[in-house]
Amino acid sequence: MSQARASRVADQIQRELALIFQREMKDPRLGLATVSAVEVSSDLQNAKVFMTFLGKDEQEEIDEALEVVRGAAGFLRSQLAKEIRMRSVPSLRFFYDKSIQEGQRMSSLIDEAVSADKKNNS
Repeated sequence: MSQARASRVADQIQRELALIFQREMKDPRLGLATVSAVEVSSDLQNAKVFMTFLGKDEQEEIDEALEVVRGAAGFLRSQLAKEIRMRSVPSLRFFYDKSIQEGQRMSSLIDEAVSADKKNNS
């Protein structure tokens, strides 16, 4: 199985899941759930789905949102099966994507350093 095919399938799963979350998932514990990335194994049997949850900053809230999504994995997979033409839809495993949160933290650290530098030089 080619890596290019796995990449195309991952892109399609990401797009479809984003629509499913938008239309079907109304649980308030999710906040604004976003599918930030999908990695599909080369045999197309497994997919890692990376999520962010806007408005969920506490680890407890993030864990709860992930549990909701993991609990809905079967439903999400069946919805995907209706939208994607594949012999079998990969099993879905959900993970929290820390990169956006880390980026915000790094950005604020840079801002602090710049303002401290300005104070020291004036």
